[in-house]
Amino acid sequence: MSLKVAVQMDHIAHINIAGDSTFALLLEAQRRGHSLVHYTPERLAMRDGTVFATVEDLTVADEAGKHFTLGEKRRIPLTEQDVVLLRQDPPFDMAYVTTTHLLERVHPKTLVVNDPAHVRNAPEKIFVTEFPDLMPPTLITRDLDEIKAFRAEYKDVVMKPLYGNGGAAVFRLADGDLNFGSLYDLFSATFREPWVIQRFLPEVKHGDKRIILVDGEAAGAVNRVPSEGDLRSNMVRGGAAKPTDLTDREQEICARIGPSLRRMGLIFVGIDVIDGNLTEINVTSPTGLRAIKRLGGPDIAAQIWDRIEEKRGA
Repeated sequence: MSLKVAVQMDHIAHINIAGDSTFALLLEAQRRGHSLVHYTPERLAMRDGTVFATVEDLTVADEAGKHFTLGEKRRIPLTEQDVVLLRQDPPFDMAYVTTTHLLERVHPKTLVVNDPAHVRNAPEKIFVTEFPDLMPPTLITRDLDEIKAFRAEYKDVVMKPLYGNGGAAVFRLADGDLNFGSLYDLFSATFREPWVIQRFLPEVKHGDKRIILVDGEAAGAVNRVPSEGDLRSNMVRGGAAKPTDLTDREQEICARIGPSLRRMGLIFVGIDVIDGNLTEINVTSPTGLRAIKRLGGPDIAAQIWDRIEEKRGA
């Protein structure tokens, strides 16, 4: 049975199709005969309790520079759709939070992937703290004395914004680093929210593994190795994608968190693991599908659509 699928995303004209997981999902949906419409978050509206979006019919092609065609704009109630893919990129700010409140009005009659209420309630760097024994030592605060005490205990730490993404504003502060005061002032002026401070994991030089879970089950992984002279392994920051398998410890991590993901309706999740330490659970707009498939791994986009179709009875 063909499904009517809406995708809420940053405009498709601006994506890099070589690595974009939303694009992988769209290609697979189209291959299965599902109809696609596209809209950006600012085209979402609610009037008298009914949620609408101004959408355009969408076709996609795996050809750089010619990867999409859009139809005429039209306004539809989202309850007309079978599925909404919630796929705009972070930052996870109040604009993002507001879209989850609106989409919550149509879910589960229209299946929103991932469940918008739990996307809102499970930001990547906070939800992960429900599993402290799987994590490196972690502090969330903007209190100077707390940060100083944490640095004194662990010496070598990483400091990053709580709602950051893509490796932006991630800093390593080695023992005695004289930049700490200036960095604290910069974060204080830039970010209103608390920050994340974690013990630095030197094994990150060998990679930060992105593991994809589909409805709570481990589906595949890619190891992201930082480029020379950079702390960050994110592929958008120059990290190199390498094929990998899951260790026993990583299988244990997936088994521990999987039931919570299923219970919360988080069908497509990407976790980050460094040297057996869980650092993030990404639920907003996870990436990695195309890299995993390109390196000889499974077609996880197909697995995600298998699960969506199962839930929709298609």
